[in-house]
Order: sequence, then structure tokens, then C-alpha cells
Amino acid sequence: MNDFGQFAKSQGLKLVPFLVTLVLYFSLVRKDPQGELWTTVLKCLPIFALVFYVVAKGISLKKEYRRSVWILLGLVFSSGGDALLNINLFPFGMISFGVAHLFYISAFGWKPVKWIIGLVLYVAVSLFVYFVHTKLDDILIIGVPIYCFLITTMLWRSLARAVDSRNFLAVFCAIGAILFVISDALIAVTMFVGVPLPCARLQIMITYYAAQFAIALSTADDGPALQRSIRKKIK
Repeated sequence: MNDFGQFAKSQGLKLVPFLVTLVLYFSLVRKDPQGELWTTVLKCLPIFALVFYVVAKGISLKKEYRRSVWILLGLVFSSGGDALLNINLFPFGMISFGVAHLFYISAFGWKPVKWIIGLVLYVAVSLFVYFVHTKLDDILIIGVPIYCFLITTMLWRSLARAVDSRNFLAVFCAIGAILFVISDALIAVTMFVGVPLPCARLQIMITYYAAQFAIALSTADDGPALQRSIRKKIK
């Protein structure tokens, strides 16, 4: 517990901007945004703060930091997706988030495969796509299935990594991936199925920011062997 406390203390200051921007967003944006510049900026600020965290905890182009680089790029494209969604450019926002998931998949890697996890997830998402495909039109009838495949692959790779390592940060990252899927599923059921969720925006954004926080924090043990001692302390 003491080791975990030291870990939290060492990372806490770098996460203060994220907490501050979260308070700003949820305090000032009280209703569904209508594409205003100020709500777009406030929506993106927490993701920019997580970009700051990944950079501040240490990053370089060396092999030891490869996962941090991929996740940093994923956060950058996520912020682009946030901005595009906020100004009602849903298809382009979906493309930006799809690219973000490609970077997250690269960060989580392909070993171990854990194909049973993938099979179960792909069956589930295939049923979901079949259920909503009649609600889609234009580019979405192609884009939504591709996006669903990408986010499902991201979830599969994070779960496989967590099951294999059983490391706190890897497990926490997998929880973040699950929350990401939940957040997007909430968007899907409100947009395509028409389910009137109570406080839908709050549910979507809380799960989304929690997801990105968990994914960004998973980079805390990236780096040389000395920094990797974090991993041993919080197992």
C-alpha cells in the first residue's frame, strides 16, 4: 500500500491539469453543445491535459517508450475526434477516433493473442452491427461497422495484455478500454436506436474521460529498467 501511495504521489502532480480541466468542462458545459468554439475547446482540454501527462512523465523515440508514443498519438487523434463531433461532423469525428484506436492497438500489441477473447468480442459486435445497420444511411452504413471492428480490436488487445501480465496498470488500462466501448455504445443507442437515456451526455462523457485517463496512465511504467520498478511496486 505504501508503494502504491508513492506511485500515486509521483504521478499526481502531472495529473492536476487533467483534474482541473475536467472540473472546468463539467462545471461550465451544462447542456448538449451546439458546436460553439468555447464548448469545443473545453471538451478537448482534458485530452490535451492527458497528452501533457504522457509527455511530462517522460517520453522519447527510444524503444522503451514506444507504447507511450502510440498512446500519445491516440490521444491526439482522440482530441481531433472530440472537436469534429462537437461541431456536428460525426463521420469525420468517427474517422479520427478510428485512427486513434489503430494507435492504441499498436500500443497494446499482438502478444499474447488470446483468440478466444477476440472471438467472443467479435461475435458480440457483429450482432450489434446487425441490429443497428437498418438505422444507418450514407457513409455511416460503411463507417460504423469498420469503427466497431476497430474499437472491438482495441478492447481485445487491452484485455489480452491485462490477462497475460496481471499488472495493475495493464488491468486498469483494460478497464479503460471497456469504459471506452461503453461510452461509444451509449452514443450508438441514443443516436441510432433512439433510446432516451437520462443525462445521456454526462454518462457518455464521464465514461469517456475515465477511459482515456486509464489508457494514458498505463504509460506510467514505460521507460528504462529503473522506471520499470514502478511495475513491481504496484503489482
